[in-house]
Amino acid sequence: MFQCIGYAAQEATAPLAPFSFERRDPGPNDVEIEIVYCGVCHSDLHQARNEWQNTNYPCVPGHEIVGRVKRVGANVTTFMEGDLAGVGCMVDSCRECSSCRDGLEQYCEPGFTATYNGPEQKTGANTYGGYSSHIVVDKHFVLRIPENLDLAGVAPLLCAGITTFSPLRHWKVGPGHKIGIVGLGGLGHMGVRLAHAMGAHVVLFTTSPGKEADAKRLGADEVVISKDPEAMAAQAESFDFILDTVAAQHDINAYLGLLKRDCTLVQVGAPEKPLDVAVFSVIWRRRNFAGSLIGGIAETQEMLDFCGKHGITADIEMIPIDQIESAYARMQKSDVKYRFVIDMASLPTAA
Repeated sequence: MFQCIGYAAQEATAPLAPFSFERRDPGPNDVEIEIVYCGVCHSDLHQARNEWQNTNYPCVPGHEIVGRVKRVGANVTTFMEGDLAGVGCMVDSCRECSSCRDGLEQYCEPGFTATYNGPEQKTGANTYGGYSSHIVVDKHFVLRIPENLDLAGVAPLLCAGITTFSPLRHWKVGPGHKIGIVGLGGLGHMGVRLAHAMGAHVVLFTTSPGKEADAKRLGADEVVISKDPEAMAAQAESFDFILDTVAAQHDINAYLGLLKRDCTLVQVGAPEKPLDVAVFSVIWRRRNFAGSLIGGIAETQEMLDFCGKHGITADIEMIPIDQIESAYARMQKSDVKYRFVIDMASLPTAA
């Protein structure tokens, strides 16, 4: 075991604060990573505050992790000391169920091991995430980072990037397709960039007219203000695929009505309350309303390689770790373009 420092919530009402804890030394199949940057996901806030009623305390959030390899186990041949490496939302799975065998560890039937808030597969122990100095992870769940990309901008790809890439790839988005992206936040801005790089005609839907210029900078071909009934009506039954990234309550039927026959809307934003789907929104044109959860390890590596090839990273705002509570407060007001990333060089002083 070795000593780590990090930032943790000790209870739902407590702010994150310095926390010392032990991590295991790398075993034969493990990789130890010295964390350089960690992205801040909205789920970090949900978990720290126990808003999903499943948090194990102390809670060290963080599942958008990039850094450099410090040590590797005897059986590790794919990484060596000094390599760039990343860890996303999972650090283990059962490896045996049909989903795991298909490379879809995110749908592991007994449940994957989350990067933080555990439990570990064999011990049931809590896992601690990337708001920390180091992490030790089984080699299967460690990802290679393209050398040509800005490392801080890569961190959000490990969650926001794969969450949008996976459905775009699964539904075979590409040239000749008209694609809608609903919402321009942490997920939405990645959806626009990725769909554009895949060769699709990208339409961004937003309630904010002020986001038009930024959406086009990111790769949107058109921007539709979703509060404008005439603008929405002009898009009726014209889309091959829509990716909805909005995590607030909204009228999902307004977007289902924009799909062509036999086409699909995929929900990746997670509103607190159920969305009301009018059955005729799907019956009338044999439309599909689907969902998607991050991506498997092989697909996440594919996403990183794709981003390396196309020069894609997230738009970020860097913060020191002692500003995490103010970042959470701003995130709740959507006051970030488009993802906070913690500079872990600030940790020793803050802790």
